[in-house]
Amino acid sequence: MSEPTYEELKARLAQLEKEKGGKRSGALDFRVGEKGGVSVYGLGRFPVTLYYEQWVRLLDVSKDLREFLEENKSAGKLKLKE
Repeated sequence: MSEPTYEELKARLAQLEKEKGGKRSGALDFRVGEKGGVSVYGLGRFPVTLYYEQWVRLLDVSKDLREFLEENKSAGKLKLKE
């Protein structure tokens, strides 16, 4: 079996991205790592990884976090949706 050509590889990559919705579909993806950490992909360049207990603590204060973010919106850098 011969090696695929550059064009064949490029076409296959385009097909896979189309099936999955593209690299930057905006969807979040969750995965559990080998050490038990839960990672969220799709927020930025790197995944956000926390352990179960940390996610639960963060979710427990989500209302407070949202209020804090709104109060400090002017001090932070905002990334506008395109």
